[in-house]
Amino acid sequence: MLVLVVGPSGVGKDTLLDGARIALADNDRFVFARREITRPAAAGGEDHVEVDEATFASREAAGGYALSWRANGLAYGVRAIVVEHLELGRTVVLNGSRAIIDDARSRFAAIQVILIAADRHLLAERLAGRGRETTAEIEARLARTPDIDLTGRDVVVIRNDGTPAEGIARLVTALRG
Repeated sequence: MLVLVVGPSGVGKDTLLDGARIALADNDRFVFARREITRPAAAGGEDHVEVDEATFASREAAGGYALSWRANGLAYGVRAIVVEHLELGRTVVLNGSRAIIDDARSRFAAIQVILIAADRHLLAERLAGRGRETTAEIEARLARTPDIDLTGRDVVVIRNDGTPAEGIARLVTALRG
């Protein structure tokens, strides 16, 4: 099964995914996909593979990505190797985007969407705490992020308004379920 973990910037996806990766490290059933992003690896945030625009475009054109998308001025891709993991019966967990849900649903037979949600004021605090954006950029990002209302049999919503440990436990429970 492909599991897309989605939610707005600042909701804590990276923290929850890092914690779930550690909690499930001894379970071969789970594979946490590492994204390729046209952002410097030293920029902070998730552990990703840095690629330049030309490399990304070339890989994308050659079918090297199982899924790819663009958001916030960056390009994101998940290498096609994830398809092999799925064929072997593994659960592939991916820090995704709401923009690719329909594409993923059409490409993969078994998919689950986990929406991480938090109150808007908490998102603003977390974005400010990252130190990567100005106040104006944070306000613009929040304005582009309306309240998310995803529905479907394949959607699970996890509130991440508490401690990181609580959010990680909720994500691990959802993944095991």
